Amino acid sequence: MADRKTNDAPKSIAPPDSGAAAVPEAVPPSEAEGRQGDDKLAKVLAEFEELRQTLVRRQADFENYRKRVERERAEDSRRAIARVIEGLIPVLDGFEHALAAHREAAYEDYRKGFELIYKQLLGNLKRLGLERHDPAAEKFNPHLHQAMDRVESADHEDGTILEVYQPGYAFHGRVLRPALVRVAVHPAGHVKPRESKLAN
Repeated sequence: MADRKTNDAPKSIAPPDSGAAAVPEAVPPSEAEGRQGDDKLAKVLAEFEELRQTLVRRQADFENYRKRVERERAEDSRRAIARVIEGLIPVLDGFEHALAAHREAAYEDYRKGFELIYKQLLGNLKRLGLERHDPAAEKFNPHLHQAMDRVESADHEDGTILEVYQPGYAFHGRVLRPALVRVAVHPAGHVKPRESKLAN
């Protein structure tokens, strides 16, 4: 009988399939990729700084605009008040003339009432910024006074105001009406006496 050939070679056993794909090993970034990342970061930081500077400038511009608008509003308000006060100055003059004209005893009650109204009006206008200027005995100032008359006098300094015909008024330093005055001037050829000096 022919011998039967048996296949005694061992069979290879395949490893069990785990079902998961193989994870590739992490590859370290190259030097070029690192530089590229640094460049992107620097660009982002530069853009951020530029935006910040722009915001700071816009904020400063807005603050300057706000202050300018507030200043213009305040100036407009002052101009409007000044126009109203300027129109009331003749009323003050009328009160003063009326009070000066009636000093008889028969008008005493009338004067008191009139004077009270005048003081209230003048006080309210002063609180708004009106300044009354009565420059008697002061030095003449062409920016504040208007000379209606000049009188030669050696008894007063040249340019001294001798009499005030009409008081002046200003509003927050701006002249609304100059004071009308009489001014002393030295006579022609007058020599101002020198101060005596003590002998050493």
